[in-house]
Amino acid sequence: MRYFIQFSYFGKMYHGWQNQPNAITVQEVLEGVVSKLLRNNIEIVGAGRTDAGVHATEMFGHFDCEQIGDIKNLVYRINAFLPDDIAVQNIFPVKNDAHARFDAIERSYEYWVCREKNPFFKDMAHLVKLPLDIDLMNHAAGFLLGRQDFECFSKSKSDVKTYLCEVRNAIWISDEGKLIFKITADRFLRNMVRAIVGTLLDVGLGKYPPSHVKAVLKSRDRSEAGVSVPAKGLYLKSISYPNTIFKNER
Repeated sequence: MRYFIQFSYFGKMYHGWQNQPNAITVQEVLEGVVSKLLRNNIEIVGAGRTDAGVHATEMFGHFDCEQIGDIKNLVYRINAFLPDDIAVQNIFPVKNDAHARFDAIERSYEYWVCREKNPFFKDMAHLVKLPLDIDLMNHAAGFLLGRQDFECFSKSKSDVKTYLCEVRNAIWISDEGKLIFKITADRFLRNMVRAIVGTLLDVGLGKYPPSHVKAVLKSRDRSEAGVSVPAKGLYLKSISYPNTIFKNER
């Protein structure tokens, strides 16, 4: 049977989600615990990649195994073996052809920026001490909306067939001493959110007008966009799937 697993993690100690040689990853740790408890070699296919240091408040993966009798108990046992910075929220049966990555129809990210030194945000947000104009940044973010080519915000030499993404929401809000950039799209390219944030911060700092984002998009040139902001401020917040892939109501 095929199951989806819903989990979250604080990414500081990990080199991202996906397994890689000579580096500890979330996938390696989670697969190790699930394999041990199910007494089988379990491979978990994630809904996507997150880079080293990036966090996820909601992530999904799928795996195949024999029918699980007591899912609630399995989730409890998995969490008992996992380190404190990874937690499983749920496991649920899906149709046999359901795919955690390819069936996702929407993803949402947040990026946190703190405005003054705060020891509690040290590993959770990017510090920008200079004044930022949130109205200018939101004006600039408006140019991101719609279905467009986002190659200018993609990591160089990305192995993708298309750079087209449909951004459905992009907005900065102020929340308890920090600025949060919220962005939702049908798909994201590698490093896309961090490059977008770096570009919008340049606008907020007064280096460029909001229309600069439109020019960067038109250029399709990564060197025209801003620097990638640190991974520690980025959070994968949610992933949406069509109800047709689930066997039971979640």
